[in-house]
Amino acid sequence: MLGFLKEPVVVTAKINVSLVALTVMGLMSRLWGLCYPRAVVFDEVYYGQFVSLYMKRIFFVDDSGPPFGHMLLALGGYLGGFDGNFLWNRIGAEYSMNVPVWSLRLLPALAGALCVPLAYQILVELHFSHCAALGAALLILLENSLITQSRFMLLESILIFFILLAVLSYLKFYNLQKHSAFSGSWWFWLLLTGVACSCAVGVKYMGLFTYMLLLATAGLHFWHMIGDQNLSNVSLLCHFLARGLALIIIPMGLYLSFFYVHLALLYRSGPHDQIMTSAFQASLEGGLARITQGQPLEVAYGSQITLRNVLGKPMQCWLHSHTNTYPIRYENGRGSSHQQQVTCYPFKDVNNWWIVKDPGMQQLVVSNPPRPVRHGHIVQLVHGITTRYLNTHDVAAPLSPHSQEVSCYIDYNISMPAQNLWRVEIVNRESDTDVWKTILSEVRFVHVNTSAVLKASGGASLPEWGYRQLEVVGEKLSKGYHQSMLWNVEEHRYGKSQEQKEREVELHSPTQMDISKNLSFMAKFTELQWKILTLKNEDTEHKYSSSALDWITMDTNIAYWLHPTSGAQIHLLGNVATWASANAAALLYLCLSLWYLLRRRRKIYDIPEDAWQLWMAAGGICGGGWAVNYLPFFLMEKTLFLYHYLPAVTFQILLIPVVLQHLSDHLCRSALLKSMFSALVVAWFSWVYFVYCTFSPLTYGQPALAPAELRALRWKDTWNILIRKQ
Repeated sequence: MLGFLKEPVVVTAKINVSLVALTVMGLMSRLWGLCYPRAVVFDEVYYGQFVSLYMKRIFFVDDSGPPFGHMLLALGGYLGGFDGNFLWNRIGAEYSMNVPVWSLRLLPALAGALCVPLAYQILVELHFSHCAALGAALLILLENSLITQSRFMLLESILIFFILLAVLSYLKFYNLQKHSAFSGSWWFWLLLTGVACSCAVGVKYMGLFTYMLLLATAGLHFWHMIGDQNLSNVSLLCHFLARGLALIIIPMGLYLSFFYVHLALLYRSGPHDQIMTSAFQASLEGGLARITQGQPLEVAYGSQITLRNVLGKPMQCWLHSHTNTYPIRYENGRGSSHQQQVTCYPFKDVNNWWIVKDPGMQQLVVSNPPRPVRHGHIVQLVHGITTRYLNTHDVAAPLSPHSQEVSCYIDYNISMPAQNLWRVEIVNRESDTDVWKTILSEVRFVHVNTSAVLKASGGASLPEWGYRQLEVVGEKLSKGYHQSMLWNVEEHRYGKSQEQKEREVELHSPTQMDISKNLSFMAKFTELQWKILTLKNEDTEHKYSSSALDWITMDTNIAYWLHPTSGAQIHLLGNVATWASANAAALLYLCLSLWYLLRRRRKIYDIPEDAWQLWMAAGGICGGGWAVNYLPFFLMEKTLFLYHYLPAVTFQILLIPVVLQHLSDHLCRSALLKSMFSALVVAWFSWVYFVYCTFSPLTYGQPALAPAELRALRWKDTWNILIRKQ
């Protein structure tokens, strides 16, 4: 039974020494001197704020993309014992001793280092030679811009790592298709493709471009499978379901999980709460939750409420009134009703409280048992402090003459009767008998007499007589549900005091009642995802912003860091030799492809069919990867920087050895031509290495260069190399 112990257990393994060496060199190039400089470098000032918020479990919204990349950066901080206490307010600020700089920069550096062996393996899986694969890896290794971007607390290197991992995984899966379909390794690489695509999208939405490319490639390959008569219908169905599961269902589930972890970690109220709905804010610990916890859920006749406008733009605000009236005449000569002003006020105030009144009764308290207000009910809204009724009529609003003025009615004994009946319409109701709920219900107030809808007029501020508060109007003939017309109850109590003085005391006291309600994960995810997609900061011109056209010829750079006393500095600059070669390779690939297509159309086949398929497959991955990661930026209305081009240029660099091997194999017919071509390639690669070494002081920030040396590195007039005045 124990006979197997008589012989030694021997394990044999094949080790690709080139791959190991490339990995080690990648790690050395990215990890060397990682803590230098021990100061905030460019966008570390941006991402560092989010890392601190993760450490303190404080909720935030970043409109630049999903949270997975931020969580990876925060993981580095967590592993380094970072407590989140650092003021990220200035590029170049020295890090305090509690900031684990090496740990925070480690994951981006590891991701950047692993891109080197990934490039090698991608060329191998595309069936190119070992030399071509080695050349691709060395070009990535010596690319200054990729080194710079991966050595700091930034996301591009992580994004590129997942993009390349997704491409490699799909190629390995595809190469196993003919001989090992549905094997363990087949499933592993297919599932890893979906996981890597989801991670790429989770880091930055730019990852979606490569994800779409791989989906299109998988769709094309499956289309070819449909024409294979050797595959049965059942087998085709299984292949289709497997791809759908691995490339669509699992990535979607994983993408959701990023938000689930994000929301689970950030459970405390923070500075970004105000852009979220009241329901979302109330689900966070502290902040609004401290006010709304235990409020009554159902709004009843006699309820005392504050009404928050759902739109929240340009800022959150609440329906408000005060004793001041509209001026008899505005600056432009138009007249008003001279009624009590109604505004949308961006701060919490006792004048934000309103009482929901039954038009058929006089009492302003909640009965026992409470009578809930339902969808379609008619109510009057009584201002809590002044006890005047919310009113609108056929008088032009002060700033929006096409809309009706909204006021609190004052009886001047003139022919202007009160028109203070409003129909409650719950927009997000499940049925027509739904009860109006605190925080959860989004409500339209439709004026009974004129059918106008109560609306915040989109950020228009009243003049001095209105204390610069936001205008509220009655919008006529409105059929849609724009968020500026929607309101939700934020603070709520059941009124108990019929006397006005007692009621004023009640309105000034905090709300403490007995029902609370939290949002589900899907509701929070939907709201947060929508905010990320629609919330846009004002794009302003940045000193180092650029256009997409500037990237191809590298007519721009970005100064990341400057030493406070010496000339040491770090710039995002690509390897000029590599970028120029990548452009030439892309142009040559396009010209050769068009030439071959024209010749093939004439039934002239210059290269064998298997070489043609290899040429097209490599172009689809490398050339297609460059196109999908570059061309969309011409359609984007946002501030662009050189680092946005890094995923695209990575694919373009992979195209260089593809073109070089093709030229050597099919255009250099004689041994002499091949030898001359090889010598040119060696000379060219020496040029690439020379440029890498020349610009490495600007890549690593050391050694510090003298002003004359810095001027010598300004190879283009458009580069902004920083030179201190002596």
